Amino acid sequence: MSVLCLIANPAEPVLDLPLLQRVQAEIGGEINWLTQRIAAEIVKPKHAAPLDAARALVAGRPVDVALVPLVNRRKKLLIADMDSTMIDQECIDELADAVGIKDEVAAITARAMNGELDFEAALRTRVKLLKGLKVSRMEEVRRERITFAPGGRALVQTMKTHGAFTSLVSGGFTYFADYIGKRIGFDEAMANIIEVDGDALDGTVRSPIIGREAKLSRLMTLAAYHDIPLAATLAVGDGANDLDMIRAAGLGVALHAKPVVAAEAQVRIDHGDLTALLYLQGYSDEEFVR
Repeated sequence: MSVLCLIANPAEPVLDLPLLQRVQAEIGGEINWLTQRIAAEIVKPKHAAPLDAARALVAGRPVDVALVPLVNRRKKLLIADMDSTMIDQECIDELADAVGIKDEVAAITARAMNGELDFEAALRTRVKLLKGLKVSRMEEVRRERITFAPGGRALVQTMKTHGAFTSLVSGGFTYFADYIGKRIGFDEAMANIIEVDGDALDGTVRSPIIGREAKLSRLMTLAAYHDIPLAATLAVGDGANDLDMIRAAGLGVALHAKPVVAAEAQVRIDHGDLTALLYLQGYSDEEFVR
């Protein structure tokens, strides 16, 4: 059995009853509001292809549509990407901007996130370009340029309150991930270690690299350690290095993702914020922990 979710961005609450009723008339099932004008679900749709039918009716509206199983709906493990997922920026691009080479580095980042370049090689190339950047400038970037993605704290705190383990696993750097993980409330944070010589970056990153394989490995390791079936796990990210963990998780979500990731994920969220991942699990706004 499954449930069809319709989710708008809380900043643009455009989901209305007439739209829901049109979808229900096409696919059957029972309407249940999770948050008025933001999120609703249609439980046990009867249509043979409810997702396609609903997307056709919603087309042109900033509303995400997803079909999720009712079994193991509330997840017990969250593993999340950091850059452009839990925060709004790519940290390495912001560091590059601090030394005047953002366009060059951001172009490499974009190609790596689209799966056009080997992630490890692309990371080492970009870090080499940052050689000489003062640690004090890194602190300024972290303090002044990094913003938390909307809904992230509610996602993590709500899932933790309901017994989930939460892991931030980033292809970025511990300098950012450790701080951001603590601020949002993750149980753990993993990322790459960028090497420092004195008071400046030396242009290298420590091996082994936290990339695509490491993210998948962490998902599998945590699920086994906490005795959580994969069906009860949730992975979210936006780039090609997130794709393996998104494929493997019980609920894999591409959040405002690159096309290669959005095309393969079980669920794609193009309009909603991170609270969409709570609505997918059947949480209502009254249950959110902020």
